Amino acid sequence: MASFSLDPRLEGDGPVVAELPLCQVRLVDDARFVWLVLIPRRDGLVEILDLPAADRAVLMEEIAAVGAAVKAASGCAKLNVAALGNMVSQLHVHVIGRNPGDAAWPGPVFGFGAREPMAPEAMAARLETLRGALAP
Repeated sequence: MASFSLDPRLEGDGPVVAELPLCQVRLVDDARFVWLVLIPRRDGLVEILDLPAADRAVLMEEIAAVGAAVKAASGCAKLNVAALGNMVSQLHVHVIGRNPGDAAWPGPVFGFGAREPMAPEAMAARLETLRGALAP
């Protein structure tokens, strides 16, 4: 596999949930939302179109698997999936569970309010639930 270095800002978002065939999956430490980020383990990627076609197909399957895990773990009504990259150019894809009435509903979560870090027990429980939902 190609070399992989993680932007420190993505690393600072939260802990690793899983290592999928293409992507590292990290939990965003924000108690307001069930929010995962997929980061393809390839250096030099900015856009989804920078991935070779075969890897783009893998990325879509991994987004679907992570989305299903977020739904199973949270019971959310809607998934938001986004690859913005305006603040961090390294290719990464957000998968966020949303519900009517959540802290940012119906708008986007990006730039809305301040993160609310999880208590260690809540973080451990969320990680366990998500890892279970992502297990084969």
